[in-house]
Amino acid sequence: VQLQASGGGLVQPGGSLRLSCAASGITLKYYTIGWFRQAPGKGHEGVSCIDSESDDGTTYYTDSVKGRFTISRDNAKNTVYLQMNSLKPEDTAVYFCAADLCQLGYGDFEDVNWGQGTQVTVSS
Repeated sequence: VQLQASGGGLVQPGGSLRLSCAASGITLKYYTIGWFRQAPGKGHEGVSCIDSESDDGTTYYTDSVKGRFTISRDNAKNTVYLQMNSLKPEDTAVYFCAADLCQLGYGDFEDVNWGQGTQVTVSS
């Protein structure tokens, strides 16, 4: 299943963005949803995940974004969000979301069928 990420843009250091992850044909609350990013010249990195509703929606964050990023669900809109505050230049990347995938940090994501990502650029 491919999910679509949106909401990226250009923001100054210290600024905020909210990314959205949407899908058609599946109900996101029944799935663990992960947010990932790929910076220029690097592989994919797992940033944050939220467990399915049946698993209490536990949230996880990689160390570099703890305290700055918040993952959440809006079940009525069938959307998962990633609120990103206090953005840093090193957060610059294309951000993706994926269903049934939760792995923080860098890993082997070669077999993942990434959907549409959204570009986040943090620069003054």
